Amino acid sequence: MEIRTIQPFLHYFGNVRERTMRVARCISPDKIDWAYADGKFTLGDILRHLAVAERYMWAENVQCRPARYSTHGKELADGYENVMALVERLHAESMEIFARLTEQDLQRKCKTPDDAPITTWKWLRLMPEHEIHHRGQIYMYLAMLGVKTPPLYGLTSEEVRARSVID
Repeated sequence: MEIRTIQPFLHYFGNVRERTMRVARCISPDKIDWAYADGKFTLGDILRHLAVAERYMWAENVQCRPARYSTHGKELADGYENVMALVERLHAESMEIFARLTEQDLQRKCKTPDDAPITTWKWLRLMPEHEIHHRGQIYMYLAMLGVKTPPLYGLTSEEVRARSVID
């Protein structure tokens, strides 16, 4: 997918984020600090990581600035409500920055955090992949906790199989 203008991408990424938030809202407030093992990301860490990576890495890099991602820790937002508010606030800030990108901006080079030059639209294209990876982690964590989660696109795999025609 080549991103020639920013509006279709913003619409697409907004849908990706909404699907992430739908599963994030399944997290019980008392499980926001849960991780499957010591030293691993907690559910809150994953959400804070998504928020700060989008805002302080991608949104900075597409402006030809270095990343400002320094932490995804509880000092940014502690507790379920605060974490969710952080995710929403930083996403809104990022989307404002992305919305200002012109066709020319999308074609110029920016630099990734490891100082590698990349065409801006190609760097943006990686952001949904990053989000989807971490959304999968949230689904897995919630499955480990026995939490029922919404199907990604309307039907579960069991419902698709039940409606399928088998020759």
